[in-house]
Amino acid sequence: MPLSLLPALLLQILVVGYTPGPANIYALTMGVKYGKTHAMRAWAGLFAGFTLAALVIVILTHFIGAVMGKYIVWLKYLGALYLFWLALKTWKSGMGKTDGRKSCSFLSGFVMQLTNAKMLLFELTVYSTFVLPYSNRISNLLELVPLLWVAGPVANLVWLEAGNGLRGLFNKYGEQIDLVAALALATCAFFVAIL
Repeated sequence: MPLSLLPALLLQILVVGYTPGPANIYALTMGVKYGKTHAMRAWAGLFAGFTLAALVIVILTHFIGAVMGKYIVWLKYLGALYLFWLALKTWKSGMGKTDGRKSCSFLSGFVMQLTNAKMLLFELTVYSTFVLPYSNRISNLLELVPLLWVAGPVANLVWLEAGNGLRGLFNKYGEQIDLVAALALATCAFFVAIL
């Protein structure tokens, strides 16, 4: 990737990574409900899921390039179903019907990120826009993974910290916050499915 494209890539990382999306809303909710210490387990899953997805997309991009774009779009439906399920669990947790420790786990964060269509499509777009026109070498594709962490796990950590800072508010208005988070996740799922 030519260095002249770095500002455009950084702008895309900021816009995509730090705007509301499934993983950011999930991280915020985990921070609000369980505090930083417990939410870090879910964040570790978000980080691992993001990294695995980035590496798989690097390999797929290397071998089949832009052709895979038309097939990866189908993952959005799987992601949308998972988001609807997560929205339902979030809403039910406000009514005391679920065990919160299960929703704040490494596995839940891992699955969240692997089904996060926003990030999967973002990674594919970055590789096909900023690397493939200049090189198909796997090493050139891999060079972007640490930079993409800024859009994924680092952004998720920022949202988690914000949630941790809002814990006092949650103690007062927990049920309403669960409803808003559930509606936000359901909205993300809806837009993932139709776009």
